[in-house]
Amino acid sequence: MVDDFRGRGGSPWGSPSGGGGGNGSGRGPTPPDIDEIVRKIQDTIKKFLPGGSKLGGKPIILGLIILGFIWLASGLYRVLPDEQGVVLRFGKFVKTTQPGLNYHIPFPVESVLTPKVTKVNRMDIGFRAERDSGFGSSGVADVPEESLMLTGDENIVNIDFSVFWVIKDAGSFLFKIQDPSTIVKAASETAMREVIAKSNIQSILTEGRSNIENETQEIIQSILDEYESGIQITQVQTQKADPPDQVIDAFRDVQAARADMERSKNEAEAYANDVIPRARGEAQKILQAAEAYKKQVVAKAEGEASRFIAIYNEYAQAKTVTQERMFLETMEKVLADINKIIIDKNSGSGVVPYLPLQELNQKKAQN
Repeated sequence: MVDDFRGRGGSPWGSPSGGGGGNGSGRGPTPPDIDEIVRKIQDTIKKFLPGGSKLGGKPIILGLIILGFIWLASGLYRVLPDEQGVVLRFGKFVKTTQPGLNYHIPFPVESVLTPKVTKVNRMDIGFRAERDSGFGSSGVADVPEESLMLTGDENIVNIDFSVFWVIKDAGSFLFKIQDPSTIVKAASETAMREVIAKSNIQSILTEGRSNIENETQEIIQSILDEYESGIQITQVQTQKADPPDQVIDAFRDVQAARADMERSKNEAEAYANDVIPRARGEAQKILQAAEAYKKQVVAKAEGEASRFIAIYNEYAQAKTVTQERMFLETMEKVLADINKIIIDKNSGSGVVPYLPLQELNQKKAQN
């Protein structure tokens, strides 16, 4: 047959005229008949259309059913643990879905976005990290228009800080705000300037940083919630808080002087804490001794007065006897330590009184 085609100079599609080629030379392949080709294509399509043939309708219906199942199955989608599903219906946000296997109406009705919601993003304010391409080392470039802030006591502080945030609502994050990084940066700088404007420079540079970070985080979060940004601030971290570079040396001298003042003050307080308690103890001891002496004198005086009243009462009842007893008691006290010889002159014993000079001399010598 090939030889026959070659011999006739015809083509496998044939020629309406049955003659040679249509190029007028009588040689070479004959161009195909366009009408014949279109007619064959139409006949082929009719076989697969319903009613075109007794067996032609079943394959197309089965194919449509399979295509329908494939289309419905394309609505299944999986959200990873670090993602959140955002369902769009004709491009409009409808709902968010949680990690796991979920379903949505297949394309083109609905589509799904799955942004990462556990990734911690960082925004640096007041400085920028830069890398030296020649040696691979990194440095920090200060941004004064962001870092210089006015404090509550009318000083200027150079503060650098970083804000860390994650996505908490992917729908709001994608469709309620246009530029998340710019919004976070603006809200963070606004909040920090508000907190610094209420604080003194001394607390900013020393023990007040943690309070500043916490208060700044609360203000940033409130601003972002008002915008319905879908962003959660996880941490505000102060990187640097110093006076401006132009006055930092003078400020350090002031800080050193304040440190010396505090040291001297602490030493004085330590000395006072040592001396004052001892002086108070001595004063208390004197007061207690005086109080004891007072009680002793008063008690003694009260005893003497009570004794005098008792003797007076006895004297009033028996004057003679009381006088006699008082005389004898007094003489007993007076003569108790004196060497004496008692001679009754009326007894007529014949004893002659004499003066004991030798004994008197011995007593003088002993004294």
